[in-house]
Amino acid sequence: MFGFGILTGLLVLPLVGAAFILMLRGQDHATLQNVRWAALLTTLITFALSLYAWSMFDTGNAGFQLVEQKAWIGGGISYKLGVDGMSMPFILLTTFLMPICILASWESIDKRVQEYMVAFLVLETLMIGVFCALDLVLFYLFFEAGLIPMFLIIGIWGGKRRVYASFKFFLYTLLGSLLMLLAILQMYSIAVTTDITVLLKTKFDPSLQTWLWLAFFASFAVKMPMWPVHTWLPDAHVEAPTAGSVILAGILLKMGGYGFIRFSLPMFPDASQYFAPFVWTLSVIAIVYTSLVALVQEDMKKLIAYSSVAHMGFVTMGLFAMNAQGVQGAIFQMISHGLVSGALFLCVGVVYDRLHTREIAAFGGLVRNMPVYAVIFMIFTMANVGLPGTSGFVGEFLSLLGVFAANSWVALIATSGVIFSAAYALFLYRRVIFGVLDEANLKLAAMKDVNGRELACLAPLVVLTIYYGVQPGPVLDACAASVDLLIKNYQAALSVTKSVAMVAY
Repeated sequence: MFGFGILTGLLVLPLVGAAFILMLRGQDHATLQNVRWAALLTTLITFALSLYAWSMFDTGNAGFQLVEQKAWIGGGISYKLGVDGMSMPFILLTTFLMPICILASWESIDKRVQEYMVAFLVLETLMIGVFCALDLVLFYLFFEAGLIPMFLIIGIWGGKRRVYASFKFFLYTLLGSLLMLLAILQMYSIAVTTDITVLLKTKFDPSLQTWLWLAFFASFAVKMPMWPVHTWLPDAHVEAPTAGSVILAGILLKMGGYGFIRFSLPMFPDASQYFAPFVWTLSVIAIVYTSLVALVQEDMKKLIAYSSVAHMGFVTMGLFAMNAQGVQGAIFQMISHGLVSGALFLCVGVVYDRLHTREIAAFGGLVRNMPVYAVIFMIFTMANVGLPGTSGFVGEFLSLLGVFAANSWVALIATSGVIFSAAYALFLYRRVIFGVLDEANLKLAAMKDVNGRELACLAPLVVLTIYYGVQPGPVLDACAASVDLLIKNYQAALSVTKSVAMVAY
């Protein structure tokens, strides 16, 4: 596009759509409909371009592909983009979820529609940029700039406590990332470049790795979020509009896990090995503790938010097992969670739009007048539990398999989280779907089943959740070569460190 490649096209297209929407004038019904259609078509075209990029992607090549590089700031800092098997699936997930988010907002967002759609399209550009940036400064800009549109989405179109939730979200994630900025400056002073491909080959001193690892960890741990820096997430989810929750759970949380894969593990292998028990401990606490907290929630969104923290515990646990099963399981778990958790928030949005409450106690017996909704909600509940035959099972199983090979006690304790997840997920489903229908509540008794627009949002997610449950090959094969290279380089770096230590001894 204009002398650039496909990845630049993916970044530019949403901005072009946003600029077109800003040129539309008027607040009448016809203009607002045009705004919605323009946003939907923009996201669909972007998704189509990402599929074209996927068609050109060689899954057997472990290196970076579709690389673009242009002079930018100078001094070793350039505009450089590229994808490998560990980033391409996240770009596809991002572009896939965006049209669904626009559809989900079609009727529920009726104020400042123009600004809302622009915020989402700008956010799409920034999220894609995180996953394809091959320059550390460029990555940091995309990573941090994504806070702004999400801050506005929560703060303007959120619930009653939206201002508190948006500021908490912004401050937590911003403060965590400031340490990463300091680490980037230190790395630049050593390598005199921020080119990620060069930094991946740079051997940092083991003592320095510890501080660099901690600085990056502060940012990525908050973003995921890991226990105990997770408290911003339930508030953000509860107050965000439905589509905001979908993107927050589906994409933004994955940036932390992606950061561990792209930077912490390959660039700081000695520190990653040293801190692995620390990460496992936090992961196990997250899995068990937040699952128990989810059991006592009265708000559907808050329950699913705590569930997300627990599921991200499986991701960090698998990543720092540093074997093929663990890392591939963590990547698959992130993709699956993006589909399933996003779908669960959509399911909550369906009933919230009808009854304007998310209190579990307000619902019951919906299977009588919403049978299609009950089936769809059941599929995503089973996937959230990790039922075999759904995508949720594959990621959890591979993560636990990888961790078991590294530390069987960690895997044993973490497995209890599967039991707890069944408890809170089935509790929610039973109360909402099979509880007693309050005939006196006329709004509850008159609730209609999912309409065509809602079905269009949920049906693709149902298909992929089941498809990846029985055929996980497309995701696993896409990242296999890159994961193998990551582990090979990680083990080689550790071997060099051990050899140097033995010689010094």
